Amino acid sequence: MILSTTARWLLRTAAIAVLTFIYAPLLLVLLNSFSTSATFAWPPPGLTLRWWQVAATNDGVRAALVTSVEVALLATAIAVVLGTLASMALTRYEFFGREGVSLLILLPIAMPGIVTGIALNTLFTQALGGLTFLTLVVGHATFCIVIVVNNVSARLRRMSGTVEEASMDLGATPWTTWRLVTFPALRGALLAGGLLAFALSFDEIIVTTFTAGPGLQTLPLWIFQNLFRPNQSPVVNVAAAVLVVISVLPVYLANRLSGDSAGAVTK
Repeated sequence: MILSTTARWLLRTAAIAVLTFIYAPLLLVLLNSFSTSATFAWPPPGLTLRWWQVAATNDGVRAALVTSVEVALLATAIAVVLGTLASMALTRYEFFGREGVSLLILLPIAMPGIVTGIALNTLFTQALGGLTFLTLVVGHATFCIVIVVNNVSARLRRMSGTVEEASMDLGATPWTTWRLVTFPALRGALLAGGLLAFALSFDEIIVTTFTAGPGLQTLPLWIFQNLFRPNQSPVVNVAAAVLVVISVLPVYLANRLSGDSAGAVTK
């Protein structure tokens, strides 16, 4: 389709406006983390690394960061295993109720987080003995699985099942076929899905609020609870900047991996 010069300029202007609206606040948070002011001030009166040093020695920030990483890694591991198995079942096999199972697996990502959080909180507190670190991991894994299922299912649909059938026709066991044929083709999708699941878990706050055990704080939860406390604004800005960087990096890598691996499959 050939666009006129006016149309191209309008599209560029609209794209710049949307990107500015989305990313300008993130840049302001990053810039304020280096501000010499102890409050939200614009423009910053000066720049300093003092608040980054304060945040690095803050026990609450460090503990919350470690908890966030641990929860995200465990939730991602669960999501990769269960999501891959679910994708294989939904894509490679015909069975009664397949569409219904697919809907139930994808539903958590579409439901409001507060509804999921309340439902999980009710289950954990009234039926399973209360909230712990494990309930937090399970809560995050419920929506991380969806990301892995979407990535792996998309890759499986682009793969020809005849390659796997040929492998088994030549005498390979199902496990050998998976290890030598299916897994190499899925490796990029699995890694991309895992990175996206990690990013989604790392910055989650709504489900975390309802499933975290007593005394547990992830980094988003720490930011929320300290946002309006006196003299905490600079440290909150630093924590928010770290949260943004750690969340954006896996998304960027997942995007690169998805593009590269998709090209490899179609060659």
